[in-house]
Amino acid sequence: MPDRHRNVAVLGSTGSIGRNTLDVIQDRGDQLTAVALSAHRQLRLLCRQANDHAVRWIIATDPDAAARFTWPDAPGKAEVLIGAEALCRIVARPEVDVVVAGIVGSAGLKSTLAAVGAGKTVALANKEALVMAGPLVMEMAQKCAARIVPVDSEHSAVFQCLQAGRRDEVCRVILTASGGPFRDYSQARLRDVTVPQALDHPTWKMGPKITVDSATMMNKALEIIEARWLFALDPDQIRVVVHPQSIIHSLVEFRDGSLIAQMSPPDMRLPIQYALTYPERWEGPAHRLDWTRNWHLELIPADLERFPALALGFEVARAGGTAGAVLNAANEAAVARFLDSQLGFTDIVRVCRAVLNQHEFDSNPTIDTLLALDRWAREEVSRWN
Repeated sequence: MPDRHRNVAVLGSTGSIGRNTLDVIQDRGDQLTAVALSAHRQLRLLCRQANDHAVRWIIATDPDAAARFTWPDAPGKAEVLIGAEALCRIVARPEVDVVVAGIVGSAGLKSTLAAVGAGKTVALANKEALVMAGPLVMEMAQKCAARIVPVDSEHSAVFQCLQAGRRDEVCRVILTASGGPFRDYSQARLRDVTVPQALDHPTWKMGPKITVDSATMMNKALEIIEARWLFALDPDQIRVVVHPQSIIHSLVEFRDGSLIAQMSPPDMRLPIQYALTYPERWEGPAHRLDWTRNWHLELIPADLERFPALALGFEVARAGGTAGAVLNAANEAAVARFLDSQLGFTDIVRVCRAVLNQHEFDSNPTIDTLLALDRWAREEVSRWN
C-alpha cells in the first residue's frame, strides 16, 4: 500500500504520455487522483478528460485556441485557466503532490522549472528540459529538495538499475534504442524516406515529433544529453546499443563487471506508474512478458555513420552550456519542416549541425540566454533552403 494518497497534475494530458498517465490514475483511483490537466489545442479531449477525472483545474495553454473554442457547461466544476503562465501557478499549489511533465519540446521548460522550484516530485517525460538547461534544473532540484523521477523508458530503466549499487560504483550506462524503422537502411535509402514512412514506428505508438526523432535517432541523442545531467555522468560513461525488440530498456554496468538490466514489454504505463509511486511498486495495468514463448533479444552496436544524430548527441553532451538548447530548438524546427514536406529526412540532422556550429557558445548561460537562443535557432532553421 502507498504511504499516502497522491494528487497529480498532468501537463500535456492529451498527448501520449498524458493519456497513459490517466490510464494509470484510473487504474489506481483509490491511491492516485488527477487534480489538474493541461492541453495546448486539443480542448475537446481535455474537457472529456476533466469530466472523467473530476479535476479541479484545467489549463488551455494556447489563448487563441481557447478563444475559438466553444466551452461546454462541463467540464464540471473545474476552474478553466488560459495561457502557459497558469501552468507555473498550478504546479506550485500545495494540493499538488506530483507533476507529470509531459509537454513535448521546449514549451515544457518553464513549467518543469516551476515544479522543481516548488519542491515537487516531478515525473519527467519532457527530456528537453534537461537537454536545454540540465545544470540549472538539477541545481534547482537540489536546492529546493525536489525529486525528479524520469518517465522516458530508458531513463526510468537506468534509474531503477542504479538502485542495485552505489553511484560511485557505476562504470557506464548503456541506453538501448529500437533503431526505428530505418535501422538497416543505407545512406542512399535514408535520403528518400517519406513522412508516412518516418511515422510508421515498428514498436512504439507516439506523437509525430517523437516518432520522427526515433527514426533519425535524434531521440537517443537527446537522451544521451539528458542522462549526462540527470545521473551526473561523464559523457564517456554513456553507450548506445540497438535493441529491436524493445524489451531491455537500458542497462547499468558496475565496476566489478556486473550488468543490471531493466526489462519489460514496451508499455509506457510501467515507467509512468513507477514515477508516480516511487519509491514503492504497486500492481498496475502495464503488460507483462509472456513466459510461455521464446524470446530472442539482440544488442547491436549503434552505427554513428548511419545515424549521425548520435555523434551530435555525444558532442553536445560534452560541450554543455548553450549547445543543448540550440540543438533541441533546431531539431524541433527541422522536424516540423520535414513533416510539412519542406525538408528531406536526412536534412534534419544536417540542419541541426549547421545551426549548432553557427551559434555563439556560452559555457554558463542563464535561462534568458537559453530561451533567446531557442528562438534564434528556430529562426535560422526557418530560413534554411
